[in-house]
Amino acid sequence: MGRWAGRSLADVMAREPGEVDAWLGDPRSVPHGGESLHAFIMRIGGWLDTRPAEDHAKMVAVADPGVVRAALMYAIKAPPHCYWNVDIRPLSTVTLTGRAGEWRLRVDGV
Repeated sequence: MGRWAGRSLADVMAREPGEVDAWLGDPRSVPHGGESLHAFIMRIGGWLDTRPAEDHAKMVAVADPGVVRAALMYAIKAPPHCYWNVDIRPLSTVTLTGRAGEWRLRVDGV
């Protein structure tokens, strides 16, 4: 988050509205001097692709909702701007199956 780290979105919006608009509208924008959304998604995807590929291998990752959204965007090959359209609630369970380059999102019903 660069110079925005530790600040609320409301505070940053009040002080730098144009920069926030650029950041929200362009996944490659870095007005805060930190990592772009696109780079973040690719970094998380790079980590995801290093997970074990053995059949039936399981792993649990406890992560911030933003990390989960990034992993989902990468796994389903969604455009980075779709990141903002996914709401991951605290303590949610998300299941990804597959291996590097062949991820699937599984949604279980009750």
